[in-house]
Amino acid sequence: MTAAAKVAIVGAGLVGSATAFALLDGGLVSEICLVDLDRDKAEGHAMDLAHGSSFVRPVKVTAGDMSCCEGADVVVVTAGRNQAPGETRLDLSRDNARTMREVIPQIDACAPPNAVVVIVTNPVDVLTTVAARLSSRPPSLVLGSGTVLDSSRFRYMLSAHCGVDPRNVHAYVIGEHGDTEVAAWSLTNIAGTRLDDFCPACPKGCGRAVRDGIAERVRDSAYHVIEKKGATYWAVALALRRIVETVVRDENSVLTVSTLLTGQYGLDDVSLSLPCIVGRSGVARVLDPPLEEAEIEALLRSADALKEVQEDLRI
Repeated sequence: MTAAAKVAIVGAGLVGSATAFALLDGGLVSEICLVDLDRDKAEGHAMDLAHGSSFVRPVKVTAGDMSCCEGADVVVVTAGRNQAPGETRLDLSRDNARTMREVIPQIDACAPPNAVVVIVTNPVDVLTTVAARLSSRPPSLVLGSGTVLDSSRFRYMLSAHCGVDPRNVHAYVIGEHGDTEVAAWSLTNIAGTRLDDFCPACPKGCGRAVRDGIAERVRDSAYHVIEKKGATYWAVALALRRIVETVVRDENSVLTVSTLLTGQYGLDDVSLSLPCIVGRSGVARVLDPPLEEAEIEALLRSADALKEVQEDLRI
């Protein structure tokens, strides 16, 4: 909708800087500002990105303090401690919740009241709840990156297995962005054909074991990447570019962002991912499509796991 959008990225580490690059290359915004406690690092990234300005659409890239959030349409929060090899996302909760308690009030003080705040820091669902409760803006304007990347991983692995372009695979991962996430097989379709109808027509003859294997690889993807290279950042940066795109262009796209639930599947006071209509007003609507009973039970278990962490943090 608009090329005159501004994005502030709070946290200029691997994910924050990769997101800045993805936004710069995508030509979505007119201004990107990087904020980090290490001001030199943020300024270095800004300079490095700005030096490529002649190769992309016009965009102003700067670095600064939290005042960078002034006039921002979207504030992306990647600040926090990284996930270590062998560590679950939930292990990060205590340290990174403290980061949210420092950052969110500052964002509220600087960013416009209608700016959309996107939480990326892990554990993203717990921290989305923390941010939503700390923020003075409506919960619909505070969302987490959730399982947008997990859903992309799901589509990629299905496409590789089935031999179909991932853009023609429609599938969602719901629940926690992490160990209890749920592959929603009942909602999966290829070119509009339900998977349960597509599979019998395929000579591979895949059964439940194949589905379980794909879901397991999707769930454990981050651990494998972290084990091999220390961190994930390229794919999540592309997921964030997609979220920013649907906000600044007011696309009303369906994305599995994490948001504070208000009764969907009987759940409330917990943030997790369901298909959501996302646009300039943030989460315009949380969808609760019909799921199989086993999927609902798995979703409720995912919510229970998150609520246990929230109780431990006294959220």
